Amino acid sequence: MLVVTLFQTSGLIINCVCVWGSLVPLGRSPPVMNHTKGGLVIFSANSHPSSREISKRIGESASGVELGKVQVYQEDNRETRVQIQESVRGKDVFIIQTVSKDVNTTIMELLIMVYACRTSCARSITGVVPYFPYSKQCKMRKRGSIVSKLLASMMCKAGLTHLITMDLHQKEIQGFFNIPVDNLRASPFLLQYIQEEIPDYRNAVIVAKSPASARRAQSFAERLRLGIAVIHGEAQDAESDLVDGRHSPPTVKIPLLIPKEKPPITVVGDVGGRIAIIVDDIIDDVDSFVAAAQTLKKHGAYKIFVMATHGILSSDAPKLIEESAIDKVVVTNTIPHEHQKLQCIKIQTVDISLILSEAIRRIYNGESMSYLFRHIGLED
Repeated sequence: MLVVTLFQTSGLIINCVCVWGSLVPLGRSPPVMNHTKGGLVIFSANSHPSSREISKRIGESASGVELGKVQVYQEDNRETRVQIQESVRGKDVFIIQTVSKDVNTTIMELLIMVYACRTSCARSITGVVPYFPYSKQCKMRKRGSIVSKLLASMMCKAGLTHLITMDLHQKEIQGFFNIPVDNLRASPFLLQYIQEEIPDYRNAVIVAKSPASARRAQSFAERLRLGIAVIHGEAQDAESDLVDGRHSPPTVKIPLLIPKEKPPITVVGDVGGRIAIIVDDIIDDVDSFVAAAQTLKKHGAYKIFVMATHGILSSDAPKLIEESAIDKVVVTNTIPHEHQKLQCIKIQTVDISLILSEAIRRIYNGESMSYLFRHIGLED
């Protein structure tokens, strides 16, 4: 603390105290900064129908929490316009957004809304994105790119300070962010559905439709104390090495790998006379699920369920499910699919808004998130 004497032209002498670079007259208290929370604000764009349910659940534990006022729309030239209609200065903002049919518009709505809150001096901005878009494009392909890394960089650059998501296609996607990422799991809700809605689930077997999803199936089977079966024969065709004009033979002799051949589809495990429950994280193109159901029927399974976290169900997926040997498709509401349910009565929804609202409440109050990950391993 430094006492400074200032002289004015009128001859008045004022003694001031220099406090952290500011001059404060003696006899007066220095300004005290307010470090308390500025409040909780929840915004939602146009894609997630469970936003009001999430805010309602938070409101049960913190009175007065409602969806913030924001206007998100498309102009005639297809540009996205976002107008925040209330003050967010110094507040903790949570933006709920997930993938709709127009995935690119959904992404732009999220980025623009995050940037608008950042420029409006929000204290923190947490994105609640139950299904992370472009998550399947998380590996390098020939002359391709890792699009999920690009999207993560865009979110961080826009001003996101925290991300809440669910069942990333690959857990390593969390490393694409330089902000905290909470990757929640839907497996407890799906396991609860199996125990409560399938009366004779003890006569079931958990099925992995390909060896790649065997670890998830094993995790479900161990928790339910059931057997496991794996459908083998889903290997993809080898990528063709097209000549692009720069092709030239190597100057040294390099041993070539034997090209992959798609083996006949077989089932490793006993499914005869039992309920087959196929588990996966995403169900979009249902051709592989339909083929797996046909194979299980041939091997004696009398009921077939498909359970997945994210039900994208694009294109003619509902029609193919309706005409297939699949008895029920159970997905969570991380993605809106009301239109698909109207086309196919076999699709059922499990609500996961409870865990999202609890995650928001815990982050806002500075509580530990470990409770939401009890007994959950990397395989889930």
